[in-house]
Amino acid sequence: MDHWDLTKISSTISSAFSRLDSIQHIDPELTPENWCQIQPCMTINIGSKAIILTQPSSTIFVYLLGILTLGVGLNFLWIQGDEASRLWWGISLMLWGVGALLAGTSYQAFGYQIKCAGKEVCSWTSWWEVIYLIFQQLSMDALLVAVALSCTHEIWQKVLIGCAVGCAGIYILITLIGGIMPIKSMITFELMIGVSAPIFFIMLIINAWRYQLYGLPKDLALLTAWILLFFALVAYWFYDYLDITPRLWAKGNGLWFSQNDVLHIGLILWMIYIATVVTERVKDYVMP
Repeated sequence: MDHWDLTKISSTISSAFSRLDSIQHIDPELTPENWCQIQPCMTINIGSKAIILTQPSSTIFVYLLGILTLGVGLNFLWIQGDEASRLWWGISLMLWGVGALLAGTSYQAFGYQIKCAGKEVCSWTSWWEVIYLIFQQLSMDALLVAVALSCTHEIWQKVLIGCAVGCAGIYILITLIGGIMPIKSMITFELMIGVSAPIFFIMLIINAWRYQLYGLPKDLALLTAWILLFFALVAYWFYDYLDITPRLWAKGNGLWFSQNDVLHIGLILWMIYIATVVTERVKDYVMP
């Protein structure tokens, strides 16, 4: 293969991955000029270069969530011992934490630089966000493996782990196709939530059933965790449904508190619960 072939292949790959920018923002009138009118921005100067940071307060929340989640995940890995379920909890939270940092970089902190700078019309998404979706979904798949190893016997473990692996493979394929083609409906947050929802309800049912049957502290801790996670998501959707974010900002008082802030604060509290209550109770399955 000569230099021309390598250059052509490289150009083809680059072109495929750059198509994502062709999906324009849902607001067709959003441009670099009015980006900072619809959300808070802060300009920082690094040498001779000015960098626009988007949603500074929201950036703090999401980065705090990412760092906290990575810390809790590392703790699971540190104390795992012979418990495979703790290993998978650690893997899940490490993926979740990295995903949060990726999301915060593109949705919040450097959204202008990534999706808007130098363009006539801002892009709707970026590869930062697409990879975040993949990491978030893989986190839920890993969490299902962790719960399977912790709360089910060998046959159901194989079934649930098989479901997690299959779900992960299919979702990665769908998302990569959606990003390369690009197809907007295949790379939405809503689709990721839709794929994650069955996993969430499977875990909820497992622990609710086990707690009703055996009354074990581990199942109560996990059942409470799923209920708290559900309320965090409901608070996000309800806040978004009421369209509070733009109404607060439109009052001209400089108040910015978005639906993402609601979600991230809820998840920070959820992660604190995981660290303080769930961690020590997670152990591999033992027949009650």
